[in-house]
Amino acid sequence: MNHRLVPTPAGRIHLVEQGEGPLVLLVHGFPESWYSWRHQLPALAAAGYRAVAVDVRGYGRSSKPGEVAAYRMLELVEDNVAMVRALGEETAVVVGHDWGSPIAANSALIRPDVFTAVALLSVPYSPPGGSRPTEAFARMGGDEEFYISYFQEPGRAEAEIEPDVRGWLAGIYAALSADTMPGPDRPAPGFVARGGRMRDRFPAGRLPSWLSEDDLDVYAAEFERTGLSTALNRYRNMDRDWEDLAPWEGAPVVQPSLFIGGAKDATTLWLSRAIDAHPTTLPGLVASHLLDDCGHWVQQERASEVNQLLIGWLDGLKR
Repeated sequence: MNHRLVPTPAGRIHLVEQGEGPLVLLVHGFPESWYSWRHQLPALAAAGYRAVAVDVRGYGRSSKPGEVAAYRMLELVEDNVAMVRALGEETAVVVGHDWGSPIAANSALIRPDVFTAVALLSVPYSPPGGSRPTEAFARMGGDEEFYISYFQEPGRAEAEIEPDVRGWLAGIYAALSADTMPGPDRPAPGFVARGGRMRDRFPAGRLPSWLSEDDLDVYAAEFERTGLSTALNRYRNMDRDWEDLAPWEGAPVVQPSLFIGGAKDATTLWLSRAIDAHPTTLPGLVASHLLDDCGHWVQQERASEVNQLLIGWLDGLKR
């Protein structure tokens, strides 16, 4: 794997590439890094693709602008376009997981001249529009607080996470993995009791099967070095995104697309209507898969199956 730093509007973006062929840009979510694609890079390279996994701005070895507004969606789309150009290409397929999924979808929506196809993992496509996000999330919480609302105030979530980054990461990875997530009789980890912390509802005692101690060390080392503020700033721009993306309200992503989610992922339950709407919002949808006994971290929990689905879809784009 070849590590590089390339110029973008963020300053510099760190990326890891492997293989030769059509460019496939892999965009991670929270709280992850390029490392979440470690199983896909060699598989895509072996299948004849130039696979590139990035550290999104604010993560890992990429630049970390100081202002919260620097992490708005339009800025991240510009980063993706700049990376394609810096890699000497005109077009790319873009694949995203978790927050990387809406980043990938909006890259395809706003710059269809650059991003010719899009694969979305865990988070389905929802067109811009609807209610102001922070108001919608406040309603979701009821007597508790939805985690996205909990992340809004700068410094608040950081105060919970940063004293024990490794322990917090182990907890959230376990909370959202099929083999370690709390049972249906336990309080949902995506909500926070008033006056409580997210980690109060994380399971303890063992790591999910897909995550080794060494893997956890990689993730923890990056966030211990960088802190969490610049990663959490993505959540703090959702109202700005709602305003910025108003010109695309209700717009479908028309390029060939793929969706892969976990059947046990709370995200696919919360956003089930968005998945049902994909024939309209993703008219180029080639296939949609919900993997049984799989949680949120699909490309790590079910690496071989996701690799097979991605490569089959990519190969189909050539026909």
